[in-house]
Formats: sequence, C-alpha cells, structure tokens
Amino acid sequence: MTHVSIIGSGNMGQAIAAVVAKGGNTVELFNSTDKDKPVTGEVVILATPYPAYDQVLADRADQLAGKIVVDISNPLNFETFDSLVVPADGSAAAELAAQLPDSTVLKAFNTNFAATVATGNVGEAPTTVLIAGDDADAKALLGGIVSAGGLKAVDAGSLKRARELEATGFLQLTLAVGEKASWVGGFSLV
Repeated sequence: MTHVSIIGSGNMGQAIAAVVAKGGNTVELFNSTDKDKPVTGEVVILATPYPAYDQVLADRADQLAGKIVVDISNPLNFETFDSLVVPADGSAAAELAAQLPDSTVLKAFNTNFAATVATGNVGEAPTTVLIAGDDADAKALLGGIVSAGGLKAVDAGSLKRARELEATGFLQLTLAVGEKASWVGGFSLV
C-alpha cells in the first residue's frame, strides 16, 4: 500500500483520489487552506493549474524532497488559449524537476480529462494514463497505483517525452474548448 498526497482538490484531484483509493492505497487531499498541513505521501500529485506551481513550491518545496512528484499540468497560455508557455524544447515537468532536484519528477494524467479518470473509460476503451520519467522504479510504482485503480498505465518513456505529452494535452484541451471534441473523450491505447 502506498500513501499518496494530492495537492489540489478540484475535479482532477478528486478523480485521481478516487482511483488511488479504489486501488487500495491511502490518499490525502490538500486544498489552498491546508498550507500548514504537512505533505506525508510517498507520492505527491500536483493537481493544480500550472500557474499555481510557483506558490506550491514556495509553500512546500522542502516537503517534496525525497518524494515522487507527479506533474499533471498542461502549461498553456490561459489568456489566449493558443500556445504553451514553456520553451519549445522544454516542458513544465522539466522545469519542475530543475526546481526540485531532490525529488523524482514524473509526468502523468495531463492527457486525461477528469471525467475519463473518474469513469475509467474513454468510450468503450479503458482510460490510458501515459507516464513519463527518468526513474523506472518511480514509474512502475505510479503505474501500479493507476492499474490497481482500474485505469491502464503506459510507460511513455523518459521525462523528455513530457514535451510531447504536454502538446497532446494542449491539443485535447483546445479541441474540447472549441467543441470539436468531448470533455468525456480522450486518450486510450487499444
């Protein structure tokens, strides 16, 4: 059993928490009023929008040392919704890893909508969670949590693949906002 802390109690945080608990793991949710509550999970999932990361790190960077930190963000320009705000050869996950040198950073869940995480399905297929990172053991641990909770986990490669995952997440978001794709649609490998 793994103890998971989720920073962010919005739709994605709630959906991921349900998956974690369904798989028999323990989970604690943190919201913006829990600044004095220490993060105790072995795995910490940042289920906040990318612009909130600076505040999360200001409040909790020391508590994230030695932990697996999962970045689920899509670093898009929320004002224009027309681009990512990280360099073309970088990613939010790479930036986070640089800011948390004593943590193991993974990228996951950013190509999923909350509804597909909550239901476990994209249409008739199981929801697929793509996981990128440089630590095979950390990816296997997160993959086990995801699989135990009823979703499909796929190793998407090194943390360098976070850039492509973020581009895919961005595309899905823009299609959904433009009503060209459904918010209950998404990514599944069959």
